[in-house]
Amino acid sequence: MKKFNIRKVLDGLTAAAAASSSSSQPGQRPPDSDILETLCSDHFQLCKTVRHGFPYQPSAMAFDPVQKILAIGTQTGSLRLFGRPGVECYCQHDSAAGVIQLQFLINEGALVSALADDTLHLWNLRQKRPAILHSLKFNKERITFCHLPFQSKWLYVGTERGNVHIVNVESFTLSGYVIMWNKAIELSSKTHPGLIVHISDNPMDEGKLLIGFESGTLVLWDLKSKKGEYRYSYDEAIHSVAWHHEGKQFVCSHSDGSLTIWNVKSPIRPAHIITPHGKLPKDGKKPEPCKPILKVEYRTCKSGDPFIIFSGGLSYDTVGRRPCLTVMHGKSTAVLEMDYPIVDFLTLCETPYPSDFQEPHAVVVLLEKDLVVVDLGQNGYPIFENPYPLDIHESPVTCCEYFADCPVDLIPALYSVGAKQKRQGYSKKEWPINGGNWGLGTQSYPEIIITGHADGSLKFWDASAITLQVLYKMKTSKVFEKSRNKEEKPNTDIVDEDPYAIQIITWCPESRMLCVAGVSAHVIVYKFSRQEVTTESIQMLEIRLHYEINDLESPDTDQIPSLGTSCQGPNSQTANSQSHPSTSSSSSDGLRDNVPCLKIKSTPLKQGAGYQAEVVIQLVWVNGEPPQQISSLAVNSSYGLLVFGNCNGIAMVDYIQKTVLLNLGTIELYGSNDPYQRQPKSPRKTRQTSGGLCDINEGSTTLDDRCKSPTSGSASSCNSEDEQKMPNFIERVKNKSRKFSKTVVSDLAKMSRKLSLPTELKPDLDVRDNSFSRSRSSSVTSIDKESREAITALHFCETYTRKADTCTSPCLWVGTTLGTVLVIVLNLPPGGEQRLTQPVIVSPSGTILRLKGAILRLAFLDTTGSLINPAHEPWREPNVQEEKEDKDKCRKLRPVSVSPSSSQEINETQYAVICSEKQAKVISLPSQNCIYKHNITETSFVLRADIVGLNGSICLACFCANGHIMTFSLPSLRPLLDVNYLPLTDMRIARTFCFTNNGQALYLVSPTEIQRITYSQGTCENLQEMLGELFTPVETPEAPNRGFFKGLFGGGAQSLDREELFGESAAGKPSRSLAQHIPGTGGIEGVKGAASGVAGELARARIALDERGQKLSELEERTAAMLYSADTFSKHAHEMMLKCKDKKWYQF
Repeated sequence: MKKFNIRKVLDGLTAAAAASSSSSQPGQRPPDSDILETLCSDHFQLCKTVRHGFPYQPSAMAFDPVQKILAIGTQTGSLRLFGRPGVECYCQHDSAAGVIQLQFLINEGALVSALADDTLHLWNLRQKRPAILHSLKFNKERITFCHLPFQSKWLYVGTERGNVHIVNVESFTLSGYVIMWNKAIELSSKTHPGLIVHISDNPMDEGKLLIGFESGTLVLWDLKSKKGEYRYSYDEAIHSVAWHHEGKQFVCSHSDGSLTIWNVKSPIRPAHIITPHGKLPKDGKKPEPCKPILKVEYRTCKSGDPFIIFSGGLSYDTVGRRPCLTVMHGKSTAVLEMDYPIVDFLTLCETPYPSDFQEPHAVVVLLEKDLVVVDLGQNGYPIFENPYPLDIHESPVTCCEYFADCPVDLIPALYSVGAKQKRQGYSKKEWPINGGNWGLGTQSYPEIIITGHADGSLKFWDASAITLQVLYKMKTSKVFEKSRNKEEKPNTDIVDEDPYAIQIITWCPESRMLCVAGVSAHVIVYKFSRQEVTTESIQMLEIRLHYEINDLESPDTDQIPSLGTSCQGPNSQTANSQSHPSTSSSSSDGLRDNVPCLKIKSTPLKQGAGYQAEVVIQLVWVNGEPPQQISSLAVNSSYGLLVFGNCNGIAMVDYIQKTVLLNLGTIELYGSNDPYQRQPKSPRKTRQTSGGLCDINEGSTTLDDRCKSPTSGSASSCNSEDEQKMPNFIERVKNKSRKFSKTVVSDLAKMSRKLSLPTELKPDLDVRDNSFSRSRSSSVTSIDKESREAITALHFCETYTRKADTCTSPCLWVGTTLGTVLVIVLNLPPGGEQRLTQPVIVSPSGTILRLKGAILRLAFLDTTGSLINPAHEPWREPNVQEEKEDKDKCRKLRPVSVSPSSSQEINETQYAVICSEKQAKVISLPSQNCIYKHNITETSFVLRADIVGLNGSICLACFCANGHIMTFSLPSLRPLLDVNYLPLTDMRIARTFCFTNNGQALYLVSPTEIQRITYSQGTCENLQEMLGELFTPVETPEAPNRGFFKGLFGGGAQSLDREELFGESAAGKPSRSLAQHIPGTGGIEGVKGAASGVAGELARARIALDERGQKLSELEERTAAMLYSADTFSKHAHEMMLKCKDKKWYQF
């Protein structure tokens, strides 16, 4: 019997795994690569840094009047804290239950949050990252309202059953003192009064607690005697209550839009009943009911009339009127209209003491999608200019890009043009929420975020040092005619709404060139200028980029033609340099044809300083089908070229000469080297790959002139007349065109570019080819999915285009959804005048490379492993004649295109880095040998991939749909980081996730918020120093002076010893089943649990010192207590001795 050797089996498995995962083991240096990699896994760590934007779905708000800190809670359990501009903090409750109320421990550096899951949490704000110290979970009753008096440690908690419980916020335990609803109302009502909607203590007497029930009943409860002193009843439900500072009156808001003002000692009927927005009938009856007044505040001034401020209460007949905040001051009533529904509002006052004149100076209004602060001190109640970046969602964000380590002059340039856009009419006072201190940021490099929006606008943000401030805003829609009615929008069928929405942003920070692609298949090229200009007519190009499958009439459906399909492609309508689109035309069957989706403005356009439109490119309708949305975009300022692609093909534009250079279907890019045998008649059959297809397939370098531009070779300069003279511009197979279903086409057009292309435009490959097999998506059906190959990646560079090349030349690398990379050679004329007149020649190289999955990113490394950035022009002011001449001189001096000659031969190796949604490859150039390959994921797919710089080196960063964030070294593709961070739960995350240099990344975490993260170990270590401090030591203002007569006759505020009432000795023990105490992670125990490893030793030592200090302080307190006890005993003994000194023995 043959002996079984387990060791050989294991060795075989290891060898097989190594062969399948990479062609060259990561970390090993192949013979033709001599690059020292400096990055290792120790340089990487993933953590969240900061969250910007408006809190999504806000539900509660609180303000600390001493610390000047604002807290906002949301329906998803998150907390946002705001101090002075630049001081922000984000926290999240683990349960993700909605926040129903927030209460600051004023000037104590703590916050109590009440959640919809009936849990109370105590947050410690004295640390840069707030944490929960204690939690209390109510088991039997639902929390509806909380109240924490100023400088008190006892929190009143009202419940749905109408009971009031009392919580010690120091220990977060319940008191045995409970106010039961039946004892509170006694016989004043025969039914249950409903849940508790309000709790507050009398400003002048802490021993009197006002409890408001939903049904309209109020009880003034005497805490000492444990009974109701007064009971007030009204027919309408109560929403909120507010005290006058003297404690003799309070005002209630009701569900019928009325306000009732009560005298404390007159519980029979209200002193006043007013309906501020109700219409008074002529017969003297009650006013008509209005909408509920949801909240009211009653604020007094020492010199002047009091303020009554409330939200809601509008008349029911004001249909379509916006939500309002009403300010009643003396005889004047001001109605302030808001853009969104009001969630909550707070009045900012000069004093934290409720028994003093409040002197209100501002109102903070929390709206569903905005935060507004109204200045009460100026006529007309102007609003403050909001310094926080809370308007990210002003129009929904559709895409964003992140740039770190930008040129230093870029942010000042954008700020200078953006400063001219600022609105007027704001309050001149300083922003009133100004607590906290800034962090000591060590990062000094400039960072810029660009957001694209659904209304066609773009916003540039300064994101340096974990802050965010808007620099400049622009609108791309201003170059188009606005449709005045629905009948004027016949051509925007490609989208239901938002025809100007931004899909792709391409920006070159060095040259300041900007290109945007919109959802209506349009591209706009912008140049930056510091001067305002008026453009007589916007240059426009129309391109007919269409893909038609020939209808192959073959009885044998199993027969697969080798190259039987072709793109009915480049009937390009080019060089339309008018400011208006070409005349609408129709095909023979009456379908819309040669019509763009949007109409360019025909009148002169005034363009302010900043980005100014240079040229607009639009794809047109073809035979009744709308143009397909653009899936990839690239621009190069040095070459003066713009290229874009979609699922039909690719188009290249010379934006200097305003001509179309290339207009091809994707299949035509292959020429005769197409590795796919496409079968349009039978989409369900598996497609056969060409025999012997390898990863790198170089075809003939002398393809026919199918891919040459109209200006190449003997062709004259490109314009519309010349194109009409060139019927043989591209060879086509003229067969009967196949009409696709318009429904399928429109569905494809509406798909978002980030996810639809990787998952839904992937044809199957041969199932026998294990390296290229993938499952078929069911979301796109019929022949359209089977035959279309979209352009997903474009990259201009100067590199080797063929194996035999001895020098680099300008070229364009093109990646597709089938994992193919094609190379197009660019022959550029010399600079200066010749660049303006001579054509750019575009020709195929024949080079074809293959990967598994759609191509996402292309980049190139030099022989030392450094990233080769695409060539670019330095920015110069385009609207100054002298600078134009200097620019031309610079162009003349710059060698743009170099013809290969023996004197210029270069033998230096370059490396092409290609990343698809499944794998990454590093290919040596010009040999085109794959020296490294790594399969990134088998079960998921990559959504975003970027080549980024970190610590003086570069790496490949990837974000997968399964939530993993991974980084790989270059060129060896060694895995450096793999963290399961964020599963793809929303299309929005895939659309907005992006990496940038220095270990930074971001994504849109909600429709209104941007989450920034870092994958750099150095940034994680310095993050604590960079964050701002929320709590700063501030002395509490002095209590109001009671005055001689008030002190003499007892007219001042009455204090209460709550410890004596609510302590265990007086109130007894609470019910154990009522609430459960949960210790938090924000204290020393939490830090002790979190500290581990070598880095944790210092933390443990610090904790030990803190514990020792705490024990010493406790010992000192106990010693002081013993001394006090001994001193008291001594005094009592001395008094007893004096009392008994002269008594006889029989008197005892």
